Order: sequence, then structure tokens, then C-alpha cells
Amino acid sequence: MTITIVDGRSGSGKTALAERIAAGSGARIIHMDDLYAGWHGLATGSRLLERGILAPLAEGRRAVWRRWDWAVGDWGAEDSAEPGEALVVEGCGSLTLESREHADLAIWLEAPEAVRRARALERDGDDSWWMLWREQEDAHIAANGPVALADEVRDTAGPLPGGLPASGA
Repeated sequence: MTITIVDGRSGSGKTALAERIAAGSGARIIHMDDLYAGWHGLATGSRLLERGILAPLAEGRRAVWRRWDWAVGDWGAEDSAEPGEALVVEGCGSLTLESREHADLAIWLEAPEAVRRARALERDGDDSWWMLWREQEDAHIAANGPVALADEVRDTAGPLPGGLPASGA
């Protein structure tokens, strides 16, 4: 089983990099956007990844969880992953002290806030959520020190891999 984690703040290019890694390796992508319990759910998403997905897989068990349905504002469709399945997990909050134990490779992406916010605005057409999300990112970084946990720290201030726009929170 190979697990790669791609973490970074909103607009840093996590999804674009995860898509490139998955395309080259055949791995499946798990998006943290599917694990957050809404706009206040970064910490919830981190715990769901750690306890509901990575821990069962490490124990050789199938992981089963529900994805967050942003349109409805509640948990929606069931998803699952099998032990041994190659995964790329992308999203803010994915690289924690607990998740790092299960990852073969951990990557943190860095870009200046002005660059990231411009990408998010272009992607979403709205950045009214920016400050609320930034506070949760700050709390994640303070609690977990993901930069220190990463095998690689990449500067993504320039064009994203493959010219793809950043997507996801």
C-alpha cells in the first residue's frame, strides 16, 4: 500500500499536484473536501481521515465513511477504500501527527497568501469563506506542524503543475 499526503493552505495547488501524482501512479485520490463537515469542519475532516480511513486500512480492514454533501449541508453518499489500495490524500488538514504515521510520502505546499487567495477567487468566484477557513488552517498548523512532518516542502507561487488551476479548499 502506498499513501501520499498532499497538504497546504487553500489555493496552494494541492488538487493539481494530487491529480498529477495519481495520473502517474494509478493511485486513487481522496479529497479532504469530502471529509470536512462544512465550512467549520477542517478538524473534523482530519479526525475522519485519521480514525475512519487510515487507521482501519493500517489494520488491514476496509475503511468506510460518508462524504460531506456541500449542496445539502450534511453527510451524504458512502465511500470506501480497501487495504493495500494506493491512495493520494489531498487537502488542508490531511497531514497531522496521526496521519503521518500511515503515509509513505508527505508533501506540504507553500505559496504567498495573495497568490493563493487570487487562485481561490478565480476557482470559486467568491472568497467570503476565506477568513473563517484561514483561522482553521492556522489552528491545524499550530496543532500539527505539518511543515516539519513533510518529506518535501514545495513552493507553488508560480504556475501549478500542468498549468491546472488550484481546486478545493
